[in-house]
Amino acid sequence: MPAPLVPARLAFNAEGTPYSLEYDDLYHSADGGAAQAQHVFLGGNGLPERWRSARHFTIFETGFGFGLSFLAAWRAWREDAARAARLHYVSVEKHPFTAQDLAVLHAPHAEFAPLSEELRSAWPLLVPGLHRLEFESGRVVLTLAFGDAAELVPQLRLAADAIFLDGFAPARNPDMWSPALLKAVARIAAPDATAATWSVAAPVRDGLRAAGFMAEKRRGFARKSEMLVAHFVPRRALRRASEPPSERSAVVVGAGIAGAAACERLAARGWDVTLVERHLEPALEASGNHAGAFHPVVSPDDSHMARLTRAAFTFLLEHWRQFDAIGASPEWQRCGVLQLARDAREAASQRAALEALAPPLAYVQHLDARQASACAGVPLAAGGLWFPEAGWIRPRSFARALIARSRARTLYGREAAALERAGTRWIVRDREGEVLAEAGAVVLANAADALRLAPSAHIRLRQVRGQLTYLPPIDKLRTVVLRGGMVLPPVEGVTVTGASFDLEDDDASVRADSHEGNLERLERIIPGAAAGLDPRALAGRTAFRTVARDRLPLIGPLEAGTALYGAFAYGSRGLLWAGLGAELLASLMEGEPLPLESVLADALAPARFALRVRRRAGSPGSRP
Repeated sequence: MPAPLVPARLAFNAEGTPYSLEYDDLYHSADGGAAQAQHVFLGGNGLPERWRSARHFTIFETGFGFGLSFLAAWRAWREDAARAARLHYVSVEKHPFTAQDLAVLHAPHAEFAPLSEELRSAWPLLVPGLHRLEFESGRVVLTLAFGDAAELVPQLRLAADAIFLDGFAPARNPDMWSPALLKAVARIAAPDATAATWSVAAPVRDGLRAAGFMAEKRRGFARKSEMLVAHFVPRRALRRASEPPSERSAVVVGAGIAGAAACERLAARGWDVTLVERHLEPALEASGNHAGAFHPVVSPDDSHMARLTRAAFTFLLEHWRQFDAIGASPEWQRCGVLQLARDAREAASQRAALEALAPPLAYVQHLDARQASACAGVPLAAGGLWFPEAGWIRPRSFARALIARSRARTLYGREAAALERAGTRWIVRDREGEVLAEAGAVVLANAADALRLAPSAHIRLRQVRGQLTYLPPIDKLRTVVLRGGMVLPPVEGVTVTGASFDLEDDDASVRADSHEGNLERLERIIPGAAAGLDPRALAGRTAFRTVARDRLPLIGPLEAGTALYGAFAYGSRGLLWAGLGAELLASLMEGEPLPLESVLADALAPARFALRVRRRAGSPGSRP
């Protein structure tokens, strides 16, 4: 069963040093947390010298606390003229503070004031999983892993150059120093990684040595006479995160939101990107709808779908915060989303999910029918879940904003008809055989057409016809409401409802029978809202969504070792999947820490279907 995330409680000892009530221990030395971070963690890992002139440098930390070590590393990076081009900082925290408590904890550290303010402004919702925050125009990346280190560290996929071991004292929190956890840390260490910690306890020294580190004592900070520094010396060759490519150029095929997001995330890392789109404008197919909703999913067992949508949702909010900051935001509104229960069974499942996860009210809460109606502004048929930070977005504005920010070279009105491998490069040709573009990598973000360019024996896609109905504005409706269908508050004078879900139907026309079905869904959400509306007189839009058998998108390598990638099959959740999917894809292509736990990244990998086939058939040479 999933474990709720329990926030830290703000407390101080008699001397005013931050204190953990959970572990009966101090968060940092009474002689100064910032100075301790500088001496033990930066100095013990040879920073800033070791990151100089690197393309990217990764720090891994056990125990984020309230972020002093991160702030010290960020400040040192900012002040170093020869700094790494991109600094990744990955930190695990079982009991994160709220943003309000962080403000209290940061107040005494005036030297970090501008940085700590930025950190708090980006502070994520306190829900389990990985949260990726970007600073310095994406050159400083903080990945917060909220949850138990014993569960999360084995699920991280990265190659740490420097390791900050900063759990509470081994006697107070032995799990953070266990041999099993230290071995898990070693599995994510780069071959030449260093580590440092203030603790010199024998179990820590022994655990580090058993995990492959050569540890030695050095002069400690202030009144603590000793500390440990260590160097990773793997006993055998280990599999690591992929190496950064020598050529950082890519052709992205498809200018819907999946392709647009891929362009933006690659360009943010300095890639040279060419975007190829068969239409004369971006986002004219499934991404061309008037508006759509974005929201996460919850389930009592915290399923892969629930965890993935949670990660995608929190990433989306952070990503759009960055767009807002530079005045390039797409058209969107966090008006909230109500997911009404369709029946008593679903209502019970919703309550069970909230009881199991105990999420913060800012993420999701339950409202009865009266409360939901007051929230929506119109009488609703049932109560259900309320996601206050969710809402609607206009997909075309999203795609255009992403492409504009990427500054990709765009080839509109040109169809990618064939791919050709020439040495280490890809050549993209049109139907006449003319070369459209060449690059070191190709990203197929063109939905069902992806398998035409890169056929697979194991991937099966289905195309779903979805028709939306456009209505006169329901003026009092203030939120998105879902119940086996969707209705949006008025967007540019239009209320959108739907959508149909038509398998094996390739009719692209707008049909009265689909409007009729959408009006029936509307009635189940807002009784009386469809009264007097003639399905034959309504406008709408039909688009085709591509889905995989497990309803999860395909994101990652399509052919091992060929720099051919996919980002497609986003189904009806493209607005939600696009940002995190592109971040995952770019991280894979660049050889950076992944923004997802490995079990979730594997759940999205295109190779998952072939792996399932092999597992069912049994591996070659296996015994019957």
